[in-house]
Amino acid sequence: MGSSVSQIVIAVLGIGGTLASGLLTQRSANRARDREWQHTRQLQSDEREHAARQTRLEARRTCYGTLNAGTRDLLNVMTKILHALERDEVTDDLRADLDRARRDHRLRHAEATMQLPDPVMAAASTANRHLGDLYGLLMRLDTGTAEQGEDTASARERMNTVWDALWTMRHVMRVDLGITDAE
Repeated sequence: MGSSVSQIVIAVLGIGGTLASGLLTQRSANRARDREWQHTRQLQSDEREHAARQTRLEARRTCYGTLNAGTRDLLNVMTKILHALERDEVTDDLRADLDRARRDHRLRHAEATMQLPDPVMAAASTANRHLGDLYGLLMRLDTGTAEQGEDTASARERMNTVWDALWTMRHVMRVDLGITDAE
């Protein structure tokens, strides 16, 4: 009877081992599949984050380009007005161009304020303030209401200040985009 019991024990152990190995294999496969799933989800998350960063960067790049173009356009029209003031040849067409450029710039600047990070916003606001000061001076010169010491020479000096502010604004934008290093 002893050999029968030992055969039964051996058979039970064999069957148990076979069943246990199947369970262990299945459990190991499940763990491997879970790790693979986790890795895939992490890769997808990383890809989404990268795509979101790229989208934000492209939106800022577009915003910066639009704002820069608007400020340059306004300053170019102001330069034409200044030349016309020096020759006493300001026309209604030039005034209309200035009004259009100023409206366009104000719209672009207003839209940009919703996207610009603080350092870029500070530089853009400074440039905008200088543009406004120059615009006011040019309007006073055009309408004959210039204050004492305001003339085309002082307008040229202010224009140089505006160009410096625009250069600073563009530099801060380029630093923010990672195109150039901060000084």
